[in-house]
Amino acid sequence: MSDDTSEVQIDPEELKQYSLNVWGYKQGEVVSLMIHIGDRLGLYKALDGAGPVTAAELAERTGLQERWLLEWLLNQAAAKLLDFKGTVVPHEGDRFELTPVGTAVLADEENSLAYAAGAFAASMPPETTDKLIDAFRTGIGLSYQELGPNAAHRTERMLGPWVRLALVPKIIPALDEVASKLEAGAATADVGCGSGLALLAMAEAYPTSEFYGYDPSAHAIERAEANAAERGVGNVRFHTAGGEDLPREPRYDFMITFDCIHDMTRPAEVIAAIRRALKPDGTWLIKDIRSKPRFEDNLRNPLLAMMYGFSVSACMSSALSEPGGAGLGTLGFNPEVAEKMVRAAGFTRFTMHDFEDPGNLYYEVRP
Repeated sequence: MSDDTSEVQIDPEELKQYSLNVWGYKQGEVVSLMIHIGDRLGLYKALDGAGPVTAAELAERTGLQERWLLEWLLNQAAAKLLDFKGTVVPHEGDRFELTPVGTAVLADEENSLAYAAGAFAASMPPETTDKLIDAFRTGIGLSYQELGPNAAHRTERMLGPWVRLALVPKIIPALDEVASKLEAGAATADVGCGSGLALLAMAEAYPTSEFYGYDPSAHAIERAEANAAERGVGNVRFHTAGGEDLPREPRYDFMITFDCIHDMTRPAEVIAAIRRALKPDGTWLIKDIRSKPRFEDNLRNPLLAMMYGFSVSACMSSALSEPGGAGLGTLGFNPEVAEKMVRAAGFTRFTMHDFEDPGNLYYEVRP
């Protein structure tokens, strides 16, 4: 510690800008909660196509309390998520409108790839936050199992639109010979399957094929089995197990890992297990976060801070949830790392695809 006890002179303007920057992150936390509330209560769907409405009109449409709706609407307008049309007398007749763009992002869960409202889950439980803070002291994070059912549900909501609108109609047909194999009847495994949305989409599209899901989170597998039962899909099986537990002989024609390699404590071991379980003429499709090796090169991403926040609270935490974990984190499985790791496991063909997905890159890997 320095012996210099003289008072440090702080530039007032610098202090103001720094403070605004810090409070901006708090604002993001609060707005996130408001989006979650709007999604849970169906407010965005109620606003979809309604044109400019007052709080009273929204209350009539939803059966909810007008005063509470007014405060929520003002929050959404302040966050520039709703258009605001004010009146001379404050709040008397003020109208709020969800634009078509807002509908695509916040209301249209079934048809829009841009849909995002489902990603805004409620705040982390206090006990989970305490464990996360303790991870800064111990170095050991929380697995997705320890993050609880909420983490599995959030991931399901985030993945849903992409699975429905892109996986079967756009991604699979772009892969070499994969669609024809699935149509003829093939064995497919999803490592890190979560709640099974990707497998269920493929199982419904390719009824002559068999599908197997592996995930270490019992919460996720429970949701996957419930989803399969609800949709009456019979050609899919789920296992509460990690990628290390894959069959040791070549059994699968097609394998997928979606947004999960960077979450794994021992990704190299899982990649080696995938290499063993994949048939000699099989294909492995990796979907992972779009990123570059250097921090400076990622600064153009306007959501970079959010990505690192996700990493601390979930992805890196999971990847460090066991002693000696790799700790890749959200942005850690960039194309250079991905190619190096899969080639080290014995794969010889590595093709990167850009399917105009702003958040992810895709790697087609062959033995």
